[in-house]
Amino acid sequence: FYLKARRRKKLFLHLMQVCVSMSVQFRFATCNEILMMVVGSVCAVLHGSAQPLVLLVFGLLTDTFIEYDIELNELMDDRKEFHMSIYMIYLLSVLIFRLLNIEYEMTQFAFYYVGIGAAVFLLGYFQISLWVTAAARQVQRIRKMYFSKVMRMEIGWFDCTSVGELNTRMSDDINKINDAIADQVAIFLQRFTTFVCGFCIGFVKGWKLTLVIVSASPLIGVGAGLMALLTGMELQAYAKAGAVADEVLSSIRTVAAFGGEKKEVQRYDRNLISAQRWGIRKGLIMGFFTGYMWLVIFLCYGLAFWYGSSLVVDTEEYTPGTLLQVFFGVLIAAMNLGQASPCLEAFASGRGAATIIFETIDREPEIDCLSEAGYKLDRVKGDIEFHNVTFYYPSRPEVKILDQLSVAVKSGETTAFVGPSGAGKSTAIQLIQRFYDPKEGMVTLDGHDIRGLNIQWLRSLIGIVEQEPVLFATTIAENIRYGRPGVSMEDIITAAKEANAYSFIMDLPQKFDTLVGEGGGQMSGGQKQRIAIARALVRNPRILLLDMATSALDNESEAIVQEALDKVRMGRTTISIAHRLSTIKNADVIVGFEHGRAVERGKHNELLDRKGVYFTLVTLQSQGDKALNEKARQSRSKFGRLISYMLMLHQVLNSAKYLLEELVEPAPVARILKYNLPEWPYMLFGSVGAAINGGVNPVYSLLFSQILATFSVTDPEAQRKEIDSICLFFVMVGVVSFFTQMLQGYAFSKSGELLTRRLRRLGFHAMLGQEIGWFDDHRNSPGALTTRLATDASQVQGATGSQIGMIVNSLSNIGVAVIMSFYFSWKLTLLILCFLPFIALSGGFQAKMLTGFAKQDKQAMEAAGRISGEALNNIRTIAGLGKERSFVDMYEAQLDAPYQAALKKANVYGACYGFAQCVVFLTNAASYRFGGYLVRQEGLHFSLVFRVISAIVTSGTALGRASSYTPDYAKAKISAARFFQLLDRLPLISIYSDKGDKWENFQGNIEFIDCKFTYPTRPDIQVLNGLNVSVKPGQTLAFVGSSGCGKSTSVQLLERFYDPDHGKVLIDGHESNRVNVPFLRSKIGIVSQEPVLFDCSIAENIKYGDNSREIGMNEVISAAKKAQLHDFVMSLPEKYDTNVGAQGSQLSRGQKQRIAIARAIIRDPKILLLDEATSALDTESEKTVQEALDKAREGRTCIVIAHRLSTIQNSDIIAVMSRGFVIEKGAHDQLMALKGAYYKLVTTGAPIS
Repeated sequence: FYLKARRRKKLFLHLMQVCVSMSVQFRFATCNEILMMVVGSVCAVLHGSAQPLVLLVFGLLTDTFIEYDIELNELMDDRKEFHMSIYMIYLLSVLIFRLLNIEYEMTQFAFYYVGIGAAVFLLGYFQISLWVTAAARQVQRIRKMYFSKVMRMEIGWFDCTSVGELNTRMSDDINKINDAIADQVAIFLQRFTTFVCGFCIGFVKGWKLTLVIVSASPLIGVGAGLMALLTGMELQAYAKAGAVADEVLSSIRTVAAFGGEKKEVQRYDRNLISAQRWGIRKGLIMGFFTGYMWLVIFLCYGLAFWYGSSLVVDTEEYTPGTLLQVFFGVLIAAMNLGQASPCLEAFASGRGAATIIFETIDREPEIDCLSEAGYKLDRVKGDIEFHNVTFYYPSRPEVKILDQLSVAVKSGETTAFVGPSGAGKSTAIQLIQRFYDPKEGMVTLDGHDIRGLNIQWLRSLIGIVEQEPVLFATTIAENIRYGRPGVSMEDIITAAKEANAYSFIMDLPQKFDTLVGEGGGQMSGGQKQRIAIARALVRNPRILLLDMATSALDNESEAIVQEALDKVRMGRTTISIAHRLSTIKNADVIVGFEHGRAVERGKHNELLDRKGVYFTLVTLQSQGDKALNEKARQSRSKFGRLISYMLMLHQVLNSAKYLLEELVEPAPVARILKYNLPEWPYMLFGSVGAAINGGVNPVYSLLFSQILATFSVTDPEAQRKEIDSICLFFVMVGVVSFFTQMLQGYAFSKSGELLTRRLRRLGFHAMLGQEIGWFDDHRNSPGALTTRLATDASQVQGATGSQIGMIVNSLSNIGVAVIMSFYFSWKLTLLILCFLPFIALSGGFQAKMLTGFAKQDKQAMEAAGRISGEALNNIRTIAGLGKERSFVDMYEAQLDAPYQAALKKANVYGACYGFAQCVVFLTNAASYRFGGYLVRQEGLHFSLVFRVISAIVTSGTALGRASSYTPDYAKAKISAARFFQLLDRLPLISIYSDKGDKWENFQGNIEFIDCKFTYPTRPDIQVLNGLNVSVKPGQTLAFVGSSGCGKSTSVQLLERFYDPDHGKVLIDGHESNRVNVPFLRSKIGIVSQEPVLFDCSIAENIKYGDNSREIGMNEVISAAKKAQLHDFVMSLPEKYDTNVGAQGSQLSRGQKQRIAIARAIIRDPKILLLDEATSALDTESEKTVQEALDKAREGRTCIVIAHRLSTIQNSDIIAVMSRGFVIEKGAHDQLMALKGAYYKLVTTGAPIS
């Protein structure tokens, strides 16, 4: 007894815990929504009590039937055959009267049933539609709150949280919360009420029997807690793989250049294993839990029936009707508890997801960028001072970046920060913007600690131009407008003119309305830079921060932009970080940085005399960098009517293609199953388990009608014997059910998880196999693709595993029931079967409606996903511009469509659910009425009426239950179709195929013959316009020319990221588009201006250079030494195992660049492509890296793109490009002698046009 009391207490505590954790999920509900949920709950509770209500009537009916049968038996008894007297005739007349009575009773029943059915329809509709509507409103609010809270977080938080993980949380986890607070709650309440009412009837009508059954019921409450735990783990397990996918898709060009596709697919697959393992474990536990529950229920019934029958037969305490009321009351209660357990799974998932989401919503940012707190100064002079500032990044607390830094910047002056890579120059700038707070010391503005100032106001004073500018996927005008809200078009044009961007913008067909592409991908480096400068200028800032603002520009643009910057610096406090001395010389004050301290300050000449850090940098600076001050004049290129016609045609075709792609037909199940084929043994065993589980319901009906029949047996001996055998049968069914449920749960979760993993891997493999042009399309942005991998793949499961289990279960259920029923009474069976199509129809209709909704939801959420992805990827830029609020508004605007769809869905789903629920009651009404008729007219035994009705009605509800799975099924087919669309797409440039030329003696002879090219997403802009140039093995070819003239594009054609539209690229005499892609790329090493590193160790990043073999540490070290990287790496605490952070964020640019060079060297390529490889470096690093590059170039064909003449003077061929073709080429001396464009460029810095 003591133990029982403890167990009860434990169960009570567990239920309390569930209630508390459930209520947490509703913490964002408003009064309106609470009212909706309360009304919905009341409807659900009333709906739940309908079934037990019917039992009361049912008991009376049974008693009437049994009495009638006993009297009929007595009448038919052979011992009374001979006494056919007047008394018998009297008896017969009584019986006939009684029969008439029975038929009258049945009519009464029919009315009861119809009444209850009508009520159930209305209650079902309201319970579902109200809960789904309330959930839709809450989920929209949670999405908004989560995104706006994430956008408020300080930058340090983003350093420690991967963007991929955040994207997964925003798509998957919030959907899980939605599942946990919508219709599932109503259904759970309904079933739970049925459970409670069932037990109440049991206690009121027969407490002894109920107690016997209840004594075992606490055993059922165990096991729900485990599920919540498992779901949480599963979420974390996928988030890791999602982060890998996001990182790889964001750096697709690097992955392609180094042939890392297969390696990345394997890395992704490795991260999927843990998610799969958790999924399978969860399935097994769910199966075990369900099976265990059925076993307990069956054992209870064996016991209860054995005991109950003794109460009826021996002590005569109960009538058979009471026994059935108690019996069915507890049976229905238990069955509903069983059906409520899948809801617990949804709640557990929701709870796991909500914990993570709400944790973020509740977290107070250390630096809240949207807070109103802090004061705003009336007048800003612009004096900035660092007082003994010590700082390290939150993600790398062991590496001190700034060490007791003290430096003053006077208002109105230009202060230049110079020093080697990693000395803390950029970090200082980030502290001024208050991206981070110093760990010790303080930064002041006009003597006020900036921590006390309002952040948005502070950042609005600052204009920043970075070396790698971030543009947003919108028009040029909008990008500039991000600098200051509500700015007029005149101001935008003025800013563009000041930034020397006006002329190139006006050359574009759509001028300021030109879309810049994802991340500004449609613009060249110089163009992006100038748009970014215009964006900073339009703010009219008091403080201007230039972090290597001109390093990405060629000499010509640099001179012009530099002049623009010199002009706008007037009267503003300016801090400039630069490696080129030409840009620093004229600064009012120069501050030399070393090891996180300011070691010297003064003017150019003073510092030269000091012979310190600055002197070292100046003496190293190469002679090619002369101050270029002549203003450039750019001629306009005139695009004719042809271009505008082509553009119009492209837009029409594009929109047609877009429509075609979006109209996805749901995938055929056969094809989904084909992907699940390797798991056929699991699915077979699962189906066997499901089939047996399906047969359990009809077996119930058989046993219960058999119970009824025993009560009209008059011989006590035979009665007892029959009762014992039925009890034994119960125990057997329970044991079988336990094993088959477990088998079904495990087998289907295993096959489903393996399918999800396979699809994710195949999808990722297919994505990485697409040509680069495919990724330029905004619909294939990294954010949209990772969302697709996260959600679509896991939804496809809904069409196989568990779905097959459900179908097999229902089919075997209905099959067994129908065969059994036809055998006992075909007439009654036919009548009931007329109702089955209605039950199935309501399910089908529900599925049809939800398929449509699933489609809309998906698209709408992807649009929102694109905005959130872009925002999270470029959080620093957004913070610097103070644009968090507008991104939050854009995101919220995108949430309106899925919200409206959800509201529409609520009504349709509610009506279907109500209909599906009430059909059962109407079926009962008709069948009992007809059953009464058959008993009276055709002498059918009353127990058979019960047998047929209960068999078919329970199997019908099974059909209804299967139809309630249709939403998952509908979603699954749409998701699968989108997946197959991806898998079936044939890339224009295939990297997985073995076709194409390969040859032994690769020389590296390159020829461009009349190449013309436009980017697929910008067919209106001719980038290459008949490029002719060749380079022999071992030679170095240098491309020079203004931004956007096609230098980098030619490199991309050589890598076969794209193929030329016209003309050809020859490699050793082979046409590039006939060469095997992996073979070609394996011979090319590339170092680009903005090197992409992966979130792993330095050693792994270097090894990435050659993914075709295993690389030893010795090779890594030797490559690092060649790239002048080894000493720096050895100075880090973890040496080569140091993690570089997401996109290499933990390293300075110079350090990243040297890792990229080591990565190219380890590849041992025949062709080396250097796209601005040293522009990001300070003079000191540049010299060492330049030496490394010179060494690496020996014996290799090399193509160099550079803006600094010092790096290209010793090239064998220099090709001067303009407007997509070469205007002159030759060696340095030849070109100088020509006195053409190159000569002008070197001597005066005049424009090449």
